[in-house]
Amino acid sequence: MGANMTNSIYIGSKGTMNYVNAVMTLFNDPSVKEVILKARGKAIIKAIDVEEVLKNRVLTSVKVQNITLGTEILKNNTGKEINVSTIEIILINEETE
Repeated sequence: MGANMTNSIYIGSKGTMNYVNAVMTLFNDPSVKEVILKARGKAIIKAIDVEEVLKNRVLTSVKVQNITLGTEILKNNTGKEINVSTIEIILINEETE
Protein backbone atom coordinates (compact mmCIF):
# COMPACT_ATOMS: atom_id res chain seq x y z
CA MET A 1 0.00 0.00 0.00
CA GLY A 2 2.71 2.48 0.87
CA ALA A 3 0.44 5.00 2.58
CA ASN A 4 0.88 6.15 6.13
CA MET A 5 -1.88 4.81 8.38
CA THR A 6 -2.77 8.40 9.33
CA ASN A 7 -3.91 8.83 5.73
CA SER A 8 -6.65 6.25 6.28
CA ILE A 9 -10.22 7.29 6.94
CA TYR A 10 -12.56 4.71 8.41
CA ILE A 11 -16.11 5.26 7.17
CA GLY A 12 -18.80 4.75 9.80
CA SER A 13 -22.04 6.35 10.93
CA LYS A 14 -21.23 10.05 10.44
CA GLY A 15 -22.65 12.01 7.54
CA THR A 16 -21.10 11.75 4.09
CA MET A 17 -19.90 15.36 4.08
CA ASN A 18 -17.97 14.80 7.33
CA TYR A 19 -15.83 12.25 5.51
CA VAL A 20 -15.55 14.45 2.40
CA ASN A 21 -14.23 17.25 4.62
CA ALA A 22 -11.79 14.85 6.29
CA VAL A 23 -10.36 13.83 2.91
CA MET A 24 -10.10 17.48 1.82
CA THR A 25 -8.26 18.32 5.06
CA LEU A 26 -5.75 15.54 4.42
CA PHE A 27 -5.20 16.58 0.81
CA ASN A 28 -4.55 20.18 1.94
CA ASP A 29 -1.29 18.89 3.42
CA PRO A 30 1.27 18.95 0.56
CA SER A 31 3.03 15.86 1.93
CA VAL A 32 -0.12 13.72 1.53
CA LYS A 33 -0.11 12.00 -1.85
CA GLU A 34 -2.92 9.52 -1.24
CA VAL A 35 -5.84 8.94 1.10
CA ILE A 36 -7.36 5.54 1.82
CA LEU A 37 -11.08 5.19 2.51
CA LYS A 38 -11.89 2.02 4.44
CA ALA A 39 -15.34 0.64 5.17
CA ARG A 40 -17.11 -2.60 5.90
CA GLY A 41 -20.68 -3.82 5.85
CA LYS A 42 -23.36 -1.20 5.33
CA ALA A 43 -20.79 1.61 5.39
CA ILE A 44 -19.45 0.49 1.98
CA ILE A 45 -22.23 2.46 0.30
CA LYS A 46 -21.19 5.60 2.14
CA ALA A 47 -17.52 5.10 1.19
CA ILE A 48 -18.52 5.01 -2.47
CA ASP A 49 -20.69 8.12 -1.96
CA VAL A 50 -17.72 9.96 -0.40
CA GLU A 51 -15.50 9.03 -3.34
CA GLU A 52 -18.11 10.12 -5.90
CA VAL A 53 -18.83 13.46 -4.18
CA LEU A 54 -15.11 14.19 -4.02
CA LYS A 55 -14.40 13.17 -7.59
CA ASN A 56 -17.40 14.80 -9.25
CA ARG A 57 -18.23 17.86 -7.15
CA VAL A 58 -15.54 18.97 -4.73
CA LEU A 59 -12.02 18.04 -5.85
CA THR A 60 -12.22 17.12 -9.51
CA SER A 61 -8.47 16.42 -9.48
CA VAL A 62 -9.05 13.41 -7.19
CA LYS A 63 -8.82 10.06 -8.95
CA VAL A 64 -9.25 6.48 -7.80
CA GLN A 65 -5.91 4.70 -7.87
CA ASN A 66 -7.10 1.32 -6.64
CA ILE A 67 -10.11 -0.43 -5.10
CA THR A 68 -9.69 -3.55 -2.97
CA LEU A 69 -12.63 -5.73 -1.97
CA GLY A 70 -12.50 -8.36 0.72
CA THR A 71 -14.21 -10.25 3.50
CA GLU A 72 -13.54 -10.23 7.23
CA ILE A 73 -14.75 -12.98 9.53
CA LEU A 74 -16.19 -11.53 12.74
CA LYS A 75 -18.07 -13.00 15.67
CA ASN A 76 -21.55 -11.69 16.42
CA ASN A 77 -23.13 -11.31 19.87
CA THR A 78 -23.89 -15.02 20.10
CA GLY A 79 -20.35 -16.03 19.15
CA LYS A 80 -21.30 -17.18 15.66
CA GLU A 81 -18.81 -16.33 12.92
CA ILE A 82 -20.18 -14.06 10.19
CA ASN A 83 -18.67 -12.78 6.95
CA VAL A 84 -18.54 -9.00 6.55
CA SER A 85 -17.63 -7.42 3.22
CA THR A 86 -14.90 -4.76 3.16
CA ILE A 87 -13.73 -2.11 0.72
CA GLU A 88 -10.59 -0.04 0.54
CA ILE A 89 -10.50 2.87 -1.93
CA ILE A 90 -7.15 4.55 -2.57
CA LEU A 91 -7.57 8.14 -3.76
CA ILE A 92 -4.84 10.30 -5.24
CA ASN A 93 -4.91 14.03 -5.91
CA GLU A 94 -3.43 14.57 -9.36
CA GLU A 95 -2.98 18.26 -8.58
CA THR A 96 -0.25 17.50 -6.04
CA GLU A 97 1.71 15.05 -8.19
